[in-house]
Amino acid sequence: MTGFINMEAVAASMPLKAAHYPFPRRKDLHEALSWCVTDYFTKASTGQDFEARGLIVTGESRVGKTREIKRLAAEFNDGSVIMPDGRPARIVHIILSGKVTWKDLGVMTLEAFGYPMEGRRTQRYIWDKVIDQARRQGVVGIHFDECQHVFTDEGNKTNRLFLDSFKTLLKDSRWPLMLILSGIPDLSRHVQAEEQLAALLRPVHFDLISLPNDLEEMNRLAYEFADAVGLCFDPLSNVDFFRRLNHACARRWGLVIELLIEAFTIATLESTSVCSIDHFVAAFATRFRLPGGFSPFTAPDYEECFDPSKMLDLLDRKD
Repeated sequence: MTGFINMEAVAASMPLKAAHYPFPRRKDLHEALSWCVTDYFTKASTGQDFEARGLIVTGESRVGKTREIKRLAAEFNDGSVIMPDGRPARIVHIILSGKVTWKDLGVMTLEAFGYPMEGRRTQRYIWDKVIDQARRQGVVGIHFDECQHVFTDEGNKTNRLFLDSFKTLLKDSRWPLMLILSGIPDLSRHVQAEEQLAALLRPVHFDLISLPNDLEEMNRLAYEFADAVGLCFDPLSNVDFFRRLNHACARRWGLVIELLIEAFTIATLESTSVCSIDHFVAAFATRFRLPGGFSPFTAPDYEECFDPSKMLDLLDRKD
């Protein structure tokens, strides 16, 4: 260990954190984004005013929406997507961690563009600058992550403002912007309240793990990450283990990946060549910050002992 950085842990976990498993859902997301970009390029090529299309990507928390969208956006932003004006296109990412006003969101968007703006400016001035900077920088799309935070069941007036404003961004004749709105399934309900906006957004949904249908997918995922660090996963490749892993991760693919990374990092640091149940017990305790030894991987009645919803609440409070 050097100072505060455990370089052995860094070396053990880096191949795992750099790994990417190609879920089938990625194909659906890629096809949906390709559809939006193709539509945008075609319309922009005409030289006439047009409206952009977008995506609404939904799924329960920690199913991997953000990871997949950001990876796809990174590929989009590699300079290979050239718009009719000859410039490479870009998509920017903005995460909404809590309630914001439309004006606040404009300031956050400009910051994502690398163009800081003082909040004392008017809302209209700020959003005019968003359109201006998007046009100057070749930004053709914005990903608003955790977008459900801008809507409430009580704030009908505020909800309407956001819905109308999102629709305006898609239709702005000065520089239309493709939108990717992502969040929990409740986001769809709010978007459906504005029919014109909903009609412009293509839906993509990320499902929870469903056993036994996803057993093979979980098995392939585990081997993909084990192979990244040269570990043998054979002793754990069985139905009972995957049912326990699924329960421990509340059916969330994202949490499964996090736990695999933690367990395989622990195994690698022990210089073992075979991953065991003990590594997952330790990983569970570390991830949920619970005392070691008692986990869904060893408890005979794990389905009664561990409530997935309470574990998610605990995880959200700890993060």
